[in-house]
Amino acid sequence: MRRRIVASPGAWVVWGLVAIFFAVLAGVIGSVVVNSFGVRWFDTWLPRAWTTQWYGQAWHDFTLLPVLTVTLVVCLLVAGISVLVGVPAAYVLARRRFPGSRLMYLLFLLPILMPPITYGIPLATVLYKYGFAGHLSGVVLANLVPSVPFVILTMTPFIEQIDPAIERAARMCGARTRHVFASILAPLLVPGILAASILVVVRTVGMFELTFLTAGPDSQTLVVALFYSMSAAGIRAQQSVDAMAVIYCLMMLILLVAALRFVNPTQLVARVKEDPE
Repeated sequence: MRRRIVASPGAWVVWGLVAIFFAVLAGVIGSVVVNSFGVRWFDTWLPRAWTTQWYGQAWHDFTLLPVLTVTLVVCLLVAGISVLVGVPAAYVLARRRFPGSRLMYLLFLLPILMPPITYGIPLATVLYKYGFAGHLSGVVLANLVPSVPFVILTMTPFIEQIDPAIERAARMCGARTRHVFASILAPLLVPGILAASILVVVRTVGMFELTFLTAGPDSQTLVVALFYSMSAAGIRAQQSVDAMAVIYCLMMLILLVAALRFVNPTQLVARVKEDPE
């Protein structure tokens, strides 16, 4: 006996819109990928010839090696500092209950929930005033504003999953707080720290507003360099710009796949809904 799939008209409309959205998205991304390998593509479904020279041209024309180096340095610095600051803060919020803890947690969430441009302009003004903006240090400081709260948001569920009895037992045996954190909690938190670090790297690579407002000529990350390559004056082959965009998309895809191996997105969503008391 066959089962008939019955759905309301509203459900069919929703699924139809979702299908159209993904079809349009696949078409946009596919056209960029195809054009990055095409030689001539005007009035046909596919290019008349294929080549990989546009990737080499983009590498040299846009000086991608220094740009990728700056992107890597910024990501590593932001991820390292965010973990050093965010993990202890997440531990305090997960283990301690004190007056104002709920308000403090909500304040940590503000840089994540608010659009970066809303606080990016005054932040960039302050960084320019004190001479940080326009250099690598300004880009790192600006990206720390949303990254540290993001580490706190990511690490709090991992810390809450560890039984506090383990810490109490270690303290009963004479271990101090720093020994408990370094010898017991740190090994248990390695998956969470890796997940938080990778997610911070993903956010930093994709963070355009804060980096654009604070970067100088020698401190541009890949996403800012991609924007300048599309908007700067002069004649540039569209295929080389598309090749640069494909490199950026591949980098983001690899980072996202790596992040999903360590963290469950539903865990973060559940944590946002459960404000600490």
